[in-house]
Amino acid sequence: MNDSLVYLPQSGDWVCASCDGPFEPSPTAVNYLEGGFTITILACPKCGLSLLPEYVAVGKMLEVEQLLEDK
Repeated sequence: MNDSLVYLPQSGDWVCASCDGPFEPSPTAVNYLEGGFTITILACPKCGLSLLPEYVAVGKMLEVEQLLEDK
């Protein structure tokens, strides 16, 4: 597992809002335009709902989006 692509909350016991199942670290495909990669985030093994930490959504993902759109 590549540590630079693991994005987990810093603390807390997270439970799925959809089915009350516990979140577990899970490899998750992320796609934007024609590019894609896999990151590890918390996801519910029962229903598949995933949790993307805010620092990734407004930080890292924005950086990737801007890089891809600049090409």
